[in-house]
Order: sequence, then structure tokens, then C-alpha cells
Amino acid sequence: MPDRCYSNPPSEAPSKQEGGISDSTDSNGPTLILNYSKETFKKNPILAFAYFIPLISPALVNREISVNNEQQEGIISYERTVTSNSFYAACEFELSGKGFHKNTFDSAGMIARNTGDLKEGEPLTNILDYIKFEGDGVGFIEVRGTITGSTQTVTEVDICFNARDRKSPVTIGLYSVKPQNGQYKYENRYNEIIARVDTLAFRKSEKNPRMGIEIASIHKKTEDENFWGTIKGLIANFFIKPLEVDKLGNDTMLNFGYAILKEKPAFTFPKAKNIKDNRIVAIYHKQK
Repeated sequence: MPDRCYSNPPSEAPSKQEGGISDSTDSNGPTLILNYSKETFKKNPILAFAYFIPLISPALVNREISVNNEQQEGIISYERTVTSNSFYAACEFELSGKGFHKNTFDSAGMIARNTGDLKEGEPLTNILDYIKFEGDGVGFIEVRGTITGSTQTVTEVDICFNARDRKSPVTIGLYSVKPQNGQYKYENRYNEIIARVDTLAFRKSEKNPRMGIEIASIHKKTEDENFWGTIKGLIANFFIKPLEVDKLGNDTMLNFGYAILKEKPAFTFPKAKNIKDNRIVAIYHKQK
């Protein structure tokens, strides 16, 4: 992310967002406050910031948040560059506070969506189990797009969680399943791994959108994160395929990018219809 920041954006002609993606101001999801500098720093609870997770999920989601959770997010800097045919905007954000927030994806739904193209007896690999936010960190959101006439079109939104050489506070769980008697069941999972996520990437797509993912490290669920996990993570990035996401969620992330481009004071998410359960849970510390 470049160092240059604007408190006031460059002047530009009035424009509109292309592609029939409506803004979400009349919806019932949570609202993020979008301040654009440390001087006007305002915080959002993690439940609001991470609401995009159930929106992009192609299956039902269980949300867990630690008791007395203090996790918050807020934007601390902003910059924008506009040319005759393209634009770029970026904002740096800070994640802070004790606790964790975890979105677990319904295993039956995730397995069903990924077994259609498998050959008989072929294992199902790298199914997304959960996405978890835990720990402090600094990240940035990058927005890119094109300009045609007076129309600005967001084509890319990247959320990066490892700014300023800080370790990302975001991890995902992955697992594989071997069929038994022709059935793929979560109970028969194996090769459970944990990957630390540096970047989630969203692209404009008319249908079947997918989310790109870049990881920093990977290790088995039964092991601690270590140096070799970082090496394995670098290698794994060549093999991890973009993950299927819901079209409404993908469109919402592009809308979110457009709100950042226009320096909107707030952004309201649409209602996520696939939240199965919300739970407050105690924090259990790993015994050494």
C-alpha cells in the first residue's frame, strides 16, 4: 500500500456504479462506520466488520463469539488515485481487542457443493471448515476498477490482514474426506489443517464468483505453528484453488469497495440469510 494519504480526495466528475449492484442502505444487516483517518478514528465491533463472512458463504454458518469479546476494527488512513480510465483506493485498518470471532460452515452443505465433479472413490480435499479472527493486527483494503464515461466500475476488492509486517489475526480450518460406502461424511474427515490467511480477494463476476485466498503458513491441527509451516504455506499458495462464494456476498464486497472509493461515512450490509446460529462461548486456553 503506498504511503500517500488524502484527507480530501481529488475532484472528479459525478459517477454511478455499473452492473445493477444496488447499494445496501435499505437493508437490515449491520452498519460499518467508515472514518478515513486516525484523527477521526471510530471503531466497529468485530461482528459488524466480519459480517461479510456469512454473506459470502455458499452454505449455512454458525457464528461463535467469545464471552466479553472486545474485538474492534477501525480505519486509520486512506488514499485514492483517479485517472481518465481507472481508479485505485486503499484504506488501512486496525484490528484490536481480546477474544475471538469464528464462523463455522455447515459441513453437510459444504460437502454436498463439492462432490458433484468427483470420480468414484476420489477423496474430497481442502474443504473450508471455519474462518476465525483472533488477535491484534493491521491490514488494508484495496479497491481497483475502471472508468467509462461517467461510470465507475469496481472490479477488484482485496482485504489484506498482514500490513506493516504484522502477523495476520485471521486463520481458516480445512479438512479432507474419504468416501465410505459411497458417502462423504464430516465424521470421516482427515488431514485437518489450519492456515493463516494474509489476503482474501474478490473479483467482479456475472456468475459463479470465487474468492481468491493467499496464506502465510499452514500446519496440522494437532501441531503448533512454526517456521516450516511458513514454507509449506508459500508452496500451498500454488495449489489452493479460489473458493466458491455466494453471488450476493461477492456483489456486496464490490459495493463495499465502491463505498470506500466514494468516502462514504458508513456502509450497511444486506441481511445474511444463511446464519444458522449465534453462540457466545468461553475461551479455552491450550494446555502445554
